Amino acid sequence: MKRYIVRIALSGVLALISATAFAQQSTSSAVTRRSNATQSKQATVSDRARQRMATETSDADLAWMKVVYRSLDLNEQVNAALYFPEQSVDGQENLFRIMMRLLAADELPAYEYLDGREVFTDEYRLKVRDMLDRFHIYYTNGKGYSEKHPVFNIEESDVPSTEVLGYYIIERWEFDRTEGRMRTRIEALCPVLHRTEEFGQEAVKYPMFWVRYSDLRPHLTSQLIFTDDDNNLPQSTYDDYFNLGLYKGEIYKTRNLRNKSMAQLYPDPDDLKHAQDSIEKRLTSFEKDIWVPSLEELGKRDSKTVAENDTVTSAPKRRTLSSSRVSARRPSKKVKQTSTSTRSTSSATRSVRNRKK
Repeated sequence: MKRYIVRIALSGVLALISATAFAQQSTSSAVTRRSNATQSKQATVSDRARQRMATETSDADLAWMKVVYRSLDLNEQVNAALYFPEQSVDGQENLFRIMMRLLAADELPAYEYLDGREVFTDEYRLKVRDMLDRFHIYYTNGKGYSEKHPVFNIEESDVPSTEVLGYYIIERWEFDRTEGRMRTRIEALCPVLHRTEEFGQEAVKYPMFWVRYSDLRPHLTSQLIFTDDDNNLPQSTYDDYFNLGLYKGEIYKTRNLRNKSMAQLYPDPDDLKHAQDSIEKRLTSFEKDIWVPSLEELGKRDSKTVAENDTVTSAPKRRTLSSSRVSARRPSKKVKQTSTSTRSTSSATRSVRNRKK
């Protein structure tokens, strides 16, 4: 009897322990599910950033490279993601505000804009105080300011983000021999300030400074933005925006031996537009033209050519038949016209004779 009671008690204790463990397991799994739901979006963004950084290669792995300078107009709809929001809203900042915040906190190196060349060395590293004074941006020394660690406080209302209406970017079009594919990489960005000195005059463009994209990139992978008006849910980052080539800008320079801009090489506007289009075409078709076509591709190309030739040769025959049909119908009309004119002539003759009588 005692063994039976002890056995019942043990079974009850085991059931209680298993129920408690199951409850704890279900509770922890629910917490894990909720945690995964809240962190899935950030994990996806960080995974994309890590994957891109891992795929970057050195110049030794490249078989071909072309450096292109573009001018981005923020008035273009596709570039509006770099301009909005004008003011910081719910932790979202536009690109220029991110740059200024990092520069003021001495967390981002920037370099002087040198007309016609870019040198990203310590010798030409930007002195933030000089830049703020040059563009009349109000500031105060921040907490912990020193000559080695210059920190500044800039009020949000004093950041001229509404006047930055353009960017210059440097693109590197690279063909990677190890992976056998083409990629486009942003090397540097330069905000361009549009400021009107006097009322009624056209705004003057002031390139402010260069920032290497590799230095700015870690701060862009965590800033979610939305890139169009159809979807107001921010699902992409600034890093996605640049790496996917969602921006639009015209080429104003390519790296050349004489270090001249496109406007200097092609003063005529028509020649300039033709040269820009030609460069765009060469860049987009380079990867396709570099490969030797396979036998299957050659066969498809030959069959397509034969089909096009058959279409061209058969088209004139149809036009000849149609013209012959038209010409075959015309004689009957001429006969009728001739008979009619004959009758009218004879009747006119009779009327004349009657008058003579």
